[in-house]
Amino acid sequence: MVLAAAGLNRLGLSNAISEHLPLDTFPPSPGQGALGVEVREGSEAARLLADTGNHVLDAEVRAERALLAVLHGGCSVPIGAYSNAHRDGTLTLSAQVSAVDGSRHVTANASGSLRDPEKLGCRVAEELLDQGAEAILSAVRQRPPAAP
Repeated sequence: MVLAAAGLNRLGLSNAISEHLPLDTFPPSPGQGALGVEVREGSEAARLLADTGNHVLDAEVRAERALLAVLHGGCSVPIGAYSNAHRDGTLTLSAQVSAVDGSRHVTANASGSLRDPEKLGCRVAEELLDQGAEAILSAVRQRPPAAP
């Protein structure tokens, strides 16, 4: 069984974790674990939340979401992505598109400026497409939905 370590840790079940899957082989879904809050501009909620957030995490998620947008991905496509900001102002994005049966996958990674995460996400997505990601994703999209 594969479960999120974060959830097990929160439940006090860290001792039940037998293995952490390596990010380069098992990247999470883009934006996994990020929380977004949307409020009306000029509202009291907007004022209260004005000083919250993390610009580095925001850039990481924006890179992953840009990749997902270029690939026309969503919740039911096998796309994994993981971005990581560095102290020197660069951002690294690694991504993978896999066939549902695991028979084929393509990977790509690149680094860019933390100030332009969308550009990095688009660049990595284009590299995946150049390697054949569209054929993998088309096959996934043509599959009938799984029974509940």
